[in-house]
Amino acid sequence: MTQHLPTSLTDLDQASPFSDRHIGPSSDEIAHMLAALGLGSLEALSDATVPKAIRSLTGLDLPPATSEVDTLDALRDIASLNEPMVEMIGLGYYDTHTPAVIRRNVLESPAWYTAYTPYQPEISQGRLEALLNFQTMVEDLTGLPVAGASLLDEATAAAEAMTLCRRASKVDSSRFLVDADTHPQTLAVLETRAEPLGIELVPIDLDNEQLPQEAFFGVLLSYPTSSGLLRDDAEVVEESHARGALVAVTTDLLALVLLRPPGEIGADVVVGSAQRFGVPLGFGGPHAGFMSVRSGLERSLPGRLVGVSLDEDGRRAYRLALQTREQHIRREKATSNICTAQVLLAVIAAMYASYHGPDGLRQIAYRTHRYARVLAAGLTAMGISLQHEDFFDTIHAKLPGAASDVVESARRRGVNLRRVDADTVGVSTDETTTRSDLETVWAAFCEVRGGCEVPDVTDLDEGPPEPLPDGLLRRSDFLSHEAFRSHHSETEMLRYLRYLSDKDLALDRAMIPLGSCTMKLNATAEMEAISWPGFAAIHPFAPSTQTRGYQKLIAELETWLCEVTGYDAVSLQPNAGSQGEFAGLLAIRAYLRDHGGGDRDVCLIPSSAHGTNAASAVMAGLRVVVVGCDEHGNIDLEDLRSKIDSHAEQLAAVMITYPSTHGVFEESVVEVCGIVHDAGGQVYVDGANLNALLGLAKPGKFGADVSHLNLHKTFCIPHGGGGPGVGPIGVRSHLAPYLPGHPMLDEQKRQVGPVSAAPWGSAGILPIPWAYLSMMGSDGLLRATQVAILSANYIARRLDPHFPVLYSGRDGYVAHECIVDLRDITKRTGVTVDDVAKRLIDYGFHAPTMSFPVAGTLMIEPTESESLYEIDRFCDAMVAIKGEIDQIEAGTWQVEESPLRHAPHTVACLVGEWNRPYSREFAAYPVASLRGQKYWPPVRRIDGAYGDRHLVCACPPPEAFEG
Repeated sequence: MTQHLPTSLTDLDQASPFSDRHIGPSSDEIAHMLAALGLGSLEALSDATVPKAIRSLTGLDLPPATSEVDTLDALRDIASLNEPMVEMIGLGYYDTHTPAVIRRNVLESPAWYTAYTPYQPEISQGRLEALLNFQTMVEDLTGLPVAGASLLDEATAAAEAMTLCRRASKVDSSRFLVDADTHPQTLAVLETRAEPLGIELVPIDLDNEQLPQEAFFGVLLSYPTSSGLLRDDAEVVEESHARGALVAVTTDLLALVLLRPPGEIGADVVVGSAQRFGVPLGFGGPHAGFMSVRSGLERSLPGRLVGVSLDEDGRRAYRLALQTREQHIRREKATSNICTAQVLLAVIAAMYASYHGPDGLRQIAYRTHRYARVLAAGLTAMGISLQHEDFFDTIHAKLPGAASDVVESARRRGVNLRRVDADTVGVSTDETTTRSDLETVWAAFCEVRGGCEVPDVTDLDEGPPEPLPDGLLRRSDFLSHEAFRSHHSETEMLRYLRYLSDKDLALDRAMIPLGSCTMKLNATAEMEAISWPGFAAIHPFAPSTQTRGYQKLIAELETWLCEVTGYDAVSLQPNAGSQGEFAGLLAIRAYLRDHGGGDRDVCLIPSSAHGTNAASAVMAGLRVVVVGCDEHGNIDLEDLRSKIDSHAEQLAAVMITYPSTHGVFEESVVEVCGIVHDAGGQVYVDGANLNALLGLAKPGKFGADVSHLNLHKTFCIPHGGGGPGVGPIGVRSHLAPYLPGHPMLDEQKRQVGPVSAAPWGSAGILPIPWAYLSMMGSDGLLRATQVAILSANYIARRLDPHFPVLYSGRDGYVAHECIVDLRDITKRTGVTVDDVAKRLIDYGFHAPTMSFPVAGTLMIEPTESESLYEIDRFCDAMVAIKGEIDQIEAGTWQVEESPLRHAPHTVACLVGEWNRPYSREFAAYPVASLRGQKYWPPVRRIDGAYGDRHLVCACPPPEAFEG
């Protein structure tokens, strides 16, 4: 067959746009799927599914789509506008060397970054082991027995520690003491979180003040402090405990390599950031926050916790333990709204610790400290006074009235310092600090003082080391597990990373059809720029003259996001969808307070909503009132009106997801918005399902006031095994003044404080959605949305005869996802959604979302990136599994002895003793295509209850599971 090629340069240049690479089905495959639905075009599908009342009448006003090559060239130009400097600002952000083997084989590897949260643990053993290493690392260094699998950043981890202390304390008080010498961004986030909950923050100068006489439920200490001081807080901890309060400590993992762990003086909670363990600065993120707790607080730990359990054959296996997905279970009673983590960054930090081992970390830590000591000696020799004598890596130097001049002099020489106040300059060393950096700092001080002799590093280094305070030295061992003592060569680390990733099923192997999660292509061209120094090596508090590239990228991304959503303003600060929910509700609350609605505190939430909605509402100081759904999965308008009538003067907002969590374009959405507005409330639209709207409808135009946008779903930031995420909010103009501010920005204090540690949250990964929007353009985004809806309807049509589709909209169509109902099957045969999920592993697939939003169902979302071949392969697997269920119903197998109940099947079980009523071949190769490409799960079905009863959340010794 002869291929007809374009003939003109114009046509040739525009051939094969990126959207053709991003969208999986070809034109012929799209035609085939449309025909299966009885439709003639994608536009006909849009007309059949999307309510006319919300349809956009015009296309998106975006720049023309660019090629991958042109987009990367444009990103290089943007990155060149940033000025990477020697970063000695500190404040919890430090430059670090990311080992190349880890950068290339974790950060830049689709085997790691395309994976989903390990809710199906049998196919997530590699990343679960890596996260267990992270937990063990944090536990060892902080001296506490239980650590989580990462939090969003240091400041939000401190806020979570505050609320954990309040839950666990028996003291009848709303007062929480905070060390005044804590990083300013952490103090600001604490203020944002405390106010809606009625917590009174009390700053205290622990160098000069005693603990107050009034009762308090907890205290947050800093060790080292923000100004660098090393202080022995053992007596403060003892007194706080004697008065019934809990003690949390913010700390630095690298410092704890040399210093006594907070857990050894009785700290109840320890938090911080693992950023300096190999994670780039990235203009503030993403970085892995951490939290560890004493025994007895495990069940209050926010976020995720990896535990050790057993599989069906009694072999050691890993899983998420205890509070996993608690927002879906406990909703407004959840202890936190955090349902994500920073897994990819936690893996990098854990591998950094494995690569260097305890001896390597000691060398890095002592080198960092020694550079700070030599720096201090030089300043002292120049007659510069220092604020503290005892420090790890941060010095505050005094030069009355001249701090700004010193900072500017250093900046001209290529080094960023911190202006603390008019008289004080902050300087922090790290593992990248060099001798020339010290000389540059000294030269800056010399210039401002009117000229002096710059000290000689070699001469100062010949002096005896000034020891850390003896009482604060670490004397306990750490990182003794084999995972931290066996991978110090690049060869061994490379093989370890490959060994772990081979255990997992990520998007680079197969479709991940998770409803509500939008597991689409994370294109290499989108990912490529994030590790460039022009983006990766920028400190979040660098002066604006050095960050023009980021300013340009952020401004353009905000403009484009406003255009595709119909909103008037966007904040990119929230670094997870849950934080976006919280920020959006804070904006509503502040707006109402300023406009006579300060008493409005009721948030209406449909029963189908994502669990974080309710948890976020409570965090924002709102009361949750649940609105029912009708038999078609839509919001029950009669119940909505009834609830509004019952709370007419208290209504603050309604939170809805659109399309609904039931996978339906609700026809009444405009009416719902109108009803709430008429009652004086605001409308929050959860943006989790925005992938069904781009180019077709804009929430900001059909009645919504605010939405959070999941950039890790609709806009292609990868899920990374459970994070990073980015959840910016878009708002209409009346809410724009209430977007979150930040104390480190040169701006007037905003009505709403920060929700993340860095001004633009996880800015280091914003090149990904920028590249996606740039390469897709208006037409590409519209086509992607239409194909996502098409693929979901095609699957629904294929599976409905076998697994009935629970909800559908007008004329039987679904939105971008569908829910298939197994409840009747379970009732008749005993086969559960868990059985189907585990059997899908044998077919080479990650299971759809199980039992959410309806128990006993599977929610399926194919996205636009999967080809017809892969979609049909998934449908064929589901139909084949239904055939297995039919054999159970016919009596061929008892459910307890069926391939569904014993799935997944490992190589070990297949070559061992076999007494099943089905063959080994059928267990391993239920369809012929698997013989050509087979994913082998590393473990059998895991006993979750055993893992919760016998909680082990650190790397166990090999002998722990012998026999």
